[in-house]
Amino acid sequence: MELRQLRYFIAVAEEGHITRAADRLGIQQPPLSRLIKALENDLDVRLFVRKPRGVELTEAGLAFYREATQLIASVDNAVETTRSTARGERGRICVGVSPTGPFVPFVPEVIRTFRRTFPNVNLSLEERLSSELVELVRNGRIDVALLWTPRAEGLASFPLVDDPLVVALPSEHPLAQSSDKAISVKALAGETFIVYGRKDGFGLYAATIVACRTAGFSPRFGQESARLASALNLVAVGLGVFFVPSSVQRIDMQGVTYKLLKGPNAPRSTLNIVCRRNELSTVVNNFVGMARKAARQRGRLPAKPDS
Repeated sequence: MELRQLRYFIAVAEEGHITRAADRLGIQQPPLSRLIKALENDLDVRLFVRKPRGVELTEAGLAFYREATQLIASVDNAVETTRSTARGERGRICVGVSPTGPFVPFVPEVIRTFRRTFPNVNLSLEERLSSELVELVRNGRIDVALLWTPRAEGLASFPLVDDPLVVALPSEHPLAQSSDKAISVKALAGETFIVYGRKDGFGLYAATIVACRTAGFSPRFGQESARLASALNLVAVGLGVFFVPSSVQRIDMQGVTYKLLKGPNAPRSTLNIVCRRNELSTVVNNFVGMARKAARQRGRLPAKPDS
């Protein structure tokens, strides 16, 4: 028995007339009559009672109609699910973000837009340090990551948002109490820097070293913290200073003052999206494409991949 036979049977049952059903199906009436007769022979039951003005379902025909409509609906649903999955409209995606990522307005904006565009995709978030996110992408435990790293070996990396770095200072520090809105990196030469993200081998820790050396000195590092909130707490109690993306200024913590950094070589950081090369998942490719398009529309970064 073919699905085509079931669809033709359903049309006749719903129209109550073979000629009208044939018109609905776009076929001739004689072949449809023969098909219905062949179906009855295959089932060895009478599905319709022939009447002067059409046909009417028998009790067996009504039972068969109920089962046939459910079967066709199930098949149609399976076909649509398959097609929508192929288009990336269904499925799942796990997005990794660094601890500072959510404070960049671009990140929640892209995630909200993706969820509105693909409401049937199950999206989950994983917050980790950059090095952990890279490994999770590499081993397939998460699909993409938004992080402050310029390159991830063996993975595709695309720049999204360029963000200047600011320095987090203890509020009682003379530089924090200065009326100047911005200070030079060189003015921090005698300061102790909180170590944040050393295990990443890149990101803010590396950016701190580069910024200080560019300004003519090597940074002196003090206590280490693996988490942003605890690092800011160390600043608040006067144990040091450290560089963060300007978007982190949204964290209003008592005892911490943020200052812009000035000068021709003022340090900046770039938020990138990292994924596996030659990714086969349409859902993942849709997310990456949407993020890159949103970044291009901002007009701040090129579409050229970093790796």
